[in-house]
Amino acid sequence: MNFLRRRLSDSSFVANLPNGYMTDLQRPDSSTSSPASPAMERRHPQPLAASFSSPGSSLFSSFSSAMKQTSQAPSGLMEPPGPSTPVVQRPRILLVIDDAHTDWAKYFHGKKVNGEIEIRVEQAEFSELNLAAYVTGGCMVDMQVMRNGTKVVRSFKPDFILVRQHAYSMALGEDYRSLVIGLQYGGLPAVNSLYSVYNFCSKPWVFSQLIKIFHSLGPEKFPLVEQTFFPNHKPMSRKD
Repeated sequence: MNFLRRRLSDSSFVANLPNGYMTDLQRPDSSTSSPASPAMERRHPQPLAASFSSPGSSLFSSFSSAMKQTSQAPSGLMEPPGPSTPVVQRPRILLVIDDAHTDWAKYFHGKKVNGEIEIRVEQAEFSELNLAAYVTGGCMVDMQVMRNGTKVVRSFKPDFILVRQHAYSMALGEDYRSLVIGLQYGGLPAVNSLYSVYNFCSKPWVFSQLIKIFHSLGPEKFPLVEQTFFPNHKPMSRKD
């Protein structure tokens, strides 16, 4: 700039300029302004940070914040699940009603229901059992047995019954039909079925079922030994 000022102040330099050049330079122009020189642009750079202080900048910030929250939400949903804790199934209790001559626990040792659930065997005779059955609570069994000279007392809720002992005998004190009724009342599955176990407590009742088969199939396909039933001993002693 100092150089231009010195040249323009030199009268000999101005005299050699074309006619009207200095007049055009000194005329004010309201419509356009003279462009700034590259040196001036480099000397006074435009502040870029100030352009982001406009309302558009705040809108962009809000939009970015919203996008950040939106992107975080799916990422939270898509996070791989952590290692699940294996669910330990409780052992299923099998109640075997039989005498001590057969150890049923060894036959079920290592066996699992569906290959996953262990089987726990509880074995006792009818005379060693007591129970309480509920409409919605199933059946709670109390067991008192002698194992190697030691009295073992346990209470548990069986999941299945295996009956290998007669529930009724003519001997004194060997009528356990009430226990069979209690197990049936508790809705426990059994082998043989508790229905059949209870029916077999009465031999004449079982024989009456065989008579039905006899009449259905005939004596040739289903022979049956003929018997006579009396409700008590009085008709047997009657004299004709």
